[in-house]
Amino acid sequence: MVLSMKKIHFFTVAIILLGGMGFMLSPASKSTVFFEAPKAIEVVNNFTAKEKILQFNHPKREFRSAWITTFTNLDWPSKRGLPSVQQKKEFVNIINQFEKNEINSVIAQVRASSDAFYKSKISPWSEWLTGTQGKPPDNNFDPLQFMLKECHDRNMEFHAWFNPFRAVSHTRFSSVAKNHITNERPEWFFKYGNSKYYNPGIPEVRAYIIKVVLEVVNNYDIDGVHFDDYFYPYTIKGEVIPDVKQFKKYGDGCANIDDWRRDNINLLIKEVSLAIKQAKPHVKFGISPLAIWRNIKQDKLGSETASGQSSYDNLYCDTKLWIEQDWLDYMAPQIYGSTKNKYANYNNLIDWWTKNNYNHHLYVGHAIYKLDQKNKRSIGTDELIKQVEISRTKKNINGNIYFRAKAFVDNYQGFQKVLANSIYKYPALIPAMNWIDSIPPAAPEKLKVKNKKEGIILTWKAPSFKNANDTASYYVIYRYDEAENVNREFANKILSIQKPTSFIDTTTVYGKKYNYVITAVDRLHNESNSCYSEMIKR
Repeated sequence: MVLSMKKIHFFTVAIILLGGMGFMLSPASKSTVFFEAPKAIEVVNNFTAKEKILQFNHPKREFRSAWITTFTNLDWPSKRGLPSVQQKKEFVNIINQFEKNEINSVIAQVRASSDAFYKSKISPWSEWLTGTQGKPPDNNFDPLQFMLKECHDRNMEFHAWFNPFRAVSHTRFSSVAKNHITNERPEWFFKYGNSKYYNPGIPEVRAYIIKVVLEVVNNYDIDGVHFDDYFYPYTIKGEVIPDVKQFKKYGDGCANIDDWRRDNINLLIKEVSLAIKQAKPHVKFGISPLAIWRNIKQDKLGSETASGQSSYDNLYCDTKLWIEQDWLDYMAPQIYGSTKNKYANYNNLIDWWTKNNYNHHLYVGHAIYKLDQKNKRSIGTDELIKQVEISRTKKNINGNIYFRAKAFVDNYQGFQKVLANSIYKYPALIPAMNWIDSIPPAAPEKLKVKNKKEGIILTWKAPSFKNANDTASYYVIYRYDEAENVNREFANKILSIQKPTSFIDTTTVYGKKYNYVITAVDRLHNESNSCYSEMIKR
């Protein structure tokens, strides 16, 4: 019997969820995911299996985000020195593409080279914004405030992305303001390759970086602070980090300079985490590191990989320790190798991260820039979908982040349509972080449903609250046919996730009867009890 590709995909997912067949991640030299063939009649006749397949293909809760890179104008603005009106249009276009594809969070770079995409008393305006570092944008434009409003208006989280240690991207070509910190405190920095970096072994440097982060946390209503993979620089052959002097001064208690460097980064991560939570407990802290902690040949606890550089040995980031210490609210390893990659296989890295018991959230970073067929290591849309589906088989993976925004704007290989017809067919709520807040708001009040010419109109009142943390940030509207049981776990029953307290359902069928359910959700995505409507006939 010949099966269509659609049926094969359907049966494959069923096997994963029913647990009656084998699922195996491949070793480093073989990257295929193997499934045994299911008995078709068992899948077709088992209603429970259908429900599980629906929940697998379309989870109700999933972090869906994308990075917007400002460094060297990779994503936004498209070039330096554009008028603020044009910059606004470009940003709105980007997040409109996100919204269309059910993205529920944005990670935007606000500090790329010890500069600022926001009003700062500490750092100069970014050269990637105005063309000259320190030059303010026109019309008193505050890019971060604008980005925040546009994202929050669309009910998207906004995470402010900082590069903590890069100070000058290129010592010959970068624009550097007179009041830049490299000119005011030159002893804090070292040159490596063509760039200048903060020396994190100096205690004052770590304190300064915390001060930079807190300026944004205190002055802007961000949802998260996000660090990328750049700490100590990636190794360049023939280059040496010139910090022996600082090691001799500050390295007491460390056996060698490598351990000291790792300790410097550990101290920074711990101190930044504490500072954020003391300032605003609801603000999340996450990092997207190089996906390889250590290769298995370097450490028996490492991953089945053979990468030339690792977080632990080259960037001096002990990401495994950060996991164990719960210093972060989420980790988002950049798993950019494909399921066929010989040295940094996607399957093997997913296996390593999920086996290392992360108590908080774990998101997967995907290299969708490789959908550009001009890329020498380009991938197809089938590879992207496969990666997301593999991540969904792991209970402790909570979502996905895509690098980078340009792929959405240029719509490489028409992948937006592929997303809409498969993995992102329905919206999703961001998973709650119960270790920050687990108390949901009260249910919405006074729900009214009216049958009008333009559609079925729903109105309700915001719930009352005693604590400001328990206010409703947004609402979820579910709809059920007359014969259906109310079950809020299915994303295909969600009509809208929105901030307004009214909604017009224009997708009803005349003569049919419907039940509606409204819930309130707080800022940290705890969902209230249901507010039910009476049955209404269209």
